[in-house]
Amino acid sequence: MKSFSIIAAVDAKRGIGIANKLPWNLKGDLDHFRKLTVGQFDAGRVNSVIMGRTTWDSLPAKFRPLPQRLNIVLTRDPAGFVPAPNVLVAKSLDEALQLAEQYGSGDIFVIGGASVYAQAIVHPACTKLYLTEIQQTFQCDTFFPGIPPAFHETSRSDSHEEGGVKYQFVTYEKA
Repeated sequence: MKSFSIIAAVDAKRGIGIANKLPWNLKGDLDHFRKLTVGQFDAGRVNSVIMGRTTWDSLPAKFRPLPQRLNIVLTRDPAGFVPAPNVLVAKSLDEALQLAEQYGSGDIFVIGGASVYAQAIVHPACTKLYLTEIQQTFQCDTFFPGIPPAFHETSRSDSHEEGGVKYQFVTYEKA
């Protein structure tokens, strides 16, 4: 099985969302997310993004599906979910990973939400975490799981700041 990465933005207490929305608006983080997940699209490689149905529903309609990426939505009720054109549906993370390998030609990213992150971070094929670490706490009702000890920090960007919010891009890799 091909390896995959997780990408997320987390606050100082690992918060990732509230009421199915991001609690912050950081253009630099969104640009970073797009740059990583689109990858080498222009070179003919299509990366895959795997997300839960709640994350899919949280995306503004004008951004669904996320362009220039193969979108795969996890749902426990595929019959009750009507995907957009060119969106694949899976009942499990392993099925989603198989679809990404079958139909995508590039890297695979798990992009949320909390329950999908919890499954993915302990999956043997998960080898890298791309986290935007926000250095303050926001009101959140959804959280990123703890990072298993098998992952070690391999890079950290300089600090960025937008609207008084400081953050860094941090990469963790499985040893």
